[in-house]
Formats: sequence, C-alpha cells, structure tokens
Amino acid sequence: MDDNDELEFVEEDYYAFLNVPRNATPEEISSAYRNFSRMYHPDKHTDVRNKEKAEMMFNRTKKAYEVLSDPHQRAIYDSLGNKGLQTEGWELIQRTRTPAEIREEYERLAREREERRLQQKTNPRGNITVQINATDIFSRYEDDYYDDGGLLPTIEVSGMSMSQSIEAPLSRTDTATLSGNLHLQNGVGSGNFLLSGRRLINKGWFEVDCGAGSGPVLGLKGSRNLTNRLFLNGGTTVNFRQNAIIPGIAGTLAIQLDKHTVGYLTYNAGLQSSMSTTIEHSTEKYHYNLSATLGIPHCYLTASYTRKLVEQELKLRVALKGGTFGFLAEYGAEKKVSKYSSVVATVSVGVPTGVTLKVKIIRSTQTYLFPIHLSEEIIPAAIFYATVAPLLTYFVVKKTIIDPMNEAAKHRNIEKVKETNRSRIAEKRREAESAIALMGAMYERIRNDEQKRKGLVIVAASYGKFNADENVSVEQRDEMGFVQHNPNVIDVRIPLQCLVKDSRLQLYGSTKSELPGFYDPCFGEEKLLRIDYEFRERSYTVVVADNEDIKLPENGQTVQS
Repeated sequence: MDDNDELEFVEEDYYAFLNVPRNATPEEISSAYRNFSRMYHPDKHTDVRNKEKAEMMFNRTKKAYEVLSDPHQRAIYDSLGNKGLQTEGWELIQRTRTPAEIREEYERLAREREERRLQQKTNPRGNITVQINATDIFSRYEDDYYDDGGLLPTIEVSGMSMSQSIEAPLSRTDTATLSGNLHLQNGVGSGNFLLSGRRLINKGWFEVDCGAGSGPVLGLKGSRNLTNRLFLNGGTTVNFRQNAIIPGIAGTLAIQLDKHTVGYLTYNAGLQSSMSTTIEHSTEKYHYNLSATLGIPHCYLTASYTRKLVEQELKLRVALKGGTFGFLAEYGAEKKVSKYSSVVATVSVGVPTGVTLKVKIIRSTQTYLFPIHLSEEIIPAAIFYATVAPLLTYFVVKKTIIDPMNEAAKHRNIEKVKETNRSRIAEKRREAESAIALMGAMYERIRNDEQKRKGLVIVAASYGKFNADENVSVEQRDEMGFVQHNPNVIDVRIPLQCLVKDSRLQLYGSTKSELPGFYDPCFGEEKLLRIDYEFRERSYTVVVADNEDIKLPENGQTVQS
C-alpha cells in the first residue's frame, strides 16, 4: 500500500564521494579534496584516454568541493540536495544568513510544498462511521417466546453515518466549502448539508454558513489572533425548526503558555450548554491533555496521555473520563502503515457503556471508523478479545496483504526509477570504471607500503546484493555449470585500498555507491560490503550494511605508529 507515487532520482552524494561525514569541518573537506585532486588531476596522466577520464573525475571532485566548501551552497544542498542548487532564485537569498537559517528556511518551504501537494491530491474529505452491535458474542440474548436455536451469535449494524466535504478555492483569500452528512440509527435516518464561505483577513478569518437539515440553518464564525500568544475564535448559529427557533453560540479563548503548552477556555450555549477548561502539552515524544467540563446534562473530567514512538511510527494512548454520566477508560495504539495511511485500535471500558472496540482506518483525509460494541457490562473475556484480536488481525493482514502490496509497489517504483535514470546509472558505471583505471599507480604504491609495514592490505572486497554468510564473488556458475558475471556484485578491492591511509580505512554512514570506483549494481535493493583484509600478518573478514560506518582495523587490532 505504497502512497509515494513520486519517482526517485539518482542524486550525487558529495559527502560520500569525498568520503567525509555530513558534519565534516572545512579542514576535513579541504584535505579530502587535495587527496583526490592529486590522483585525478589531468596533468598527472599522459595517456590520452586516461587524461579524458581524469578530467571527468577531477571536474566532479572540484564540483563536490565547491558545494561543500561554500556555507551557502552547502546549506541548500543539505536541505534539498542537488535539485535545490539547480533551482532558479536561490542566488537571491541574502548571503548574510547563517547556514542554519538557510537550512531552516528551505526545510519550511519543503514542508509547505508537501502540504500543498497532499491537499490537492486528497480533496474531498470524508468520514464514514459504521456502528456494530456484537454484544450477543459474550452475552447471548435469551427469548422466552422465540426459540433462538442459532449456533452463531448475532452481529448487526446498529447505525451508520457518512460525511463528505469539498473545498473550492475562489481566490487567495476566499474559499467555498460544500459539506453534507447522513445518519442512520436503528432504522431512523436524518441528514443535512452546509454551504460555507471563508475569507482570510488580517490576523484571522471569518466564515458565513447556510444549510438545511432539521430546518434551515444560518451561521457566522470567525477567528482572530489578539496577540502573538492569544487567539479567539467563536460563532453563532440559528436553526429554524417547524415550531421553534433555536439559537446557539460557541467560543474558545486560547493562550500559548509556553513552547509546547496551550490552554483553552471554551463556552457553548444552545440545546446543550457547557463550559470547559483544557490544558494541552505536546512534544515530539509525548502529548497529554487535561480537561474539566461543567455542563448540562453532564459534568466530567478527562485526562489522556499519548506516547509517540517516532522511529517505529507508532503512538500509544491511554485516557480516563469520569463524571455524572459514569466512568470510561480507554487504551489503544495508532500505527502508520504507509506514507498517508494509518490504523488505530482503541478499547473502551466503562460504566454504563460496557466494552467497545473502536477500529479506525485513516487513508489520507478519508477516515473509516468502526465502533464494535462487545458487551453492555464489563466482562473480562470481552476486554481480553478486544485487546488481542486487533493485534493478531493486524499482523496477519500485514504479512498477507500490506507487506506484499508494499513490496510489489516498491519493485514497480524501482523499475520506473531505473527507466527514468537509465542513462545516469550507466554514466555512474562508466565513471566508476574510469576512476579505477586512474587508481592503478596509487593502488600499487599504497599496497606495497602497507605490505612492507605489515599494515592494512585489502585482499578482496565485494559490494552489492548477497547474503552476509555466503562466499560472494563477482563471478557465479549458472544452472549448466558455466561461469558468468554476477550482475548484482562488483569488485571494489582497488578503490578501497586507495582509501587506506596510515594503515587505517574509514567509511562514513552513507551509501557506498557514491565512493570513487563504486557504483550501484542493483538499484533499489539492500546492499552489503564485504572486505577480506590482512593486518599484522593475520586475516580478517568484515561485512557491513550499505549505510553503516566502518573503521578498519577494528577494535582490538592496534596500529603501530
């Protein structure tokens, strides 16, 4: 279920090409540039073919150095990559800005573009709720007059509601919205529609609504920033019914208490009146909410806490609610399954509501909610199955449906990228072959020096797609026993030996395919780097992932000065 329909493009990684970390100092960048310049400078090669290859490699080395040594270009490159440097208008940015300010500006622009793209793709917005009554599973209904006789419990849809809205931007400041909803509960249906017009004004907005449902409805809403930390929004509605005119008013005053905390004071008056106070605190790792409500017909207190596990794309939530209506406890989790899709499962246990399992599927701005009422009383078996069933269902669906769909979409995207970047990938291969051809003299010199001092000698090195425990080779035998080239593996012994300095080899945490003499033999696949080397007349083997740091000799293998 891959939501990312944007094609990736082969980007040059200047840090990997110079073999420096992304936080490299100007001195480290200059040192790397000097080392590669000595190897690739055209004046050092007399052969005509090698001279042409040297010019190509020297120009790329010079380009990498020019970008990374200029704080302005480096900040743009770090934020947007090569496409940021190629976009017209960047040269108009004031060079007096610090790299951090430039990076922050471009990150903000990138987020805004992504938000605009998402908004354009996902209109209209919708919500579907299907209420399911499954109480017969844990508490069978017995009828004295009718013989049930059914082996399976009765599960029925007790209610359903649907809402949809479409936004139509009229100008930079004006937006029209058409929305409607239908609701069905126990065979009785109702619905309404609403047409809204919103205009942005200085420090806020105002909106006019008109619609129909249980009689015509007119409304007026607005919002305004009173200060940098204080804002107010509110509105009033008038519902014209057959025998009455029902007014309503609502308003919220909010204040930014600190960087992560906001306080709200809300008042509602109409068919149901209430006043509530809310404190909301949110950071990258957690979110909590405390609220107290005084109203008619109920008064209650609410507290919720959400833990955000960013790396796992998972949120864990617990909530408590108690008041004149009774008591309710909730716990659940939200898991992101693709770029725009998430699944939420929540278990509600309360008095007098009983046990309810709520399953929500969020697909961009389309939401599908399934409240499943399992029991009218607090039954341990219902709580257990409400907790375990969603977990088992998720893992089964993930393994049988989501993962295969994502894998298929990934391969389709890889094939599209390969086709789009076919010439660039071929150019990278020719560039790697040219770099190796220019490394001959340096390779022999470094290898001889390391052998004399019994230092770090690269015996064999392979890069590409293979199993970590297999004896990988750039050649393989086919089903008939004939030896042929392995298209997924390349020999990188020479370029790695040329990166050895004073019996040390260090590669940083970025794709190795951008190193001089390397290229990507299996684009889009997970790759490994295997190095067989000798150090102090002893043999060693190390296998690392593509984006993993590596430092040879490893810990415990001392280097003599």
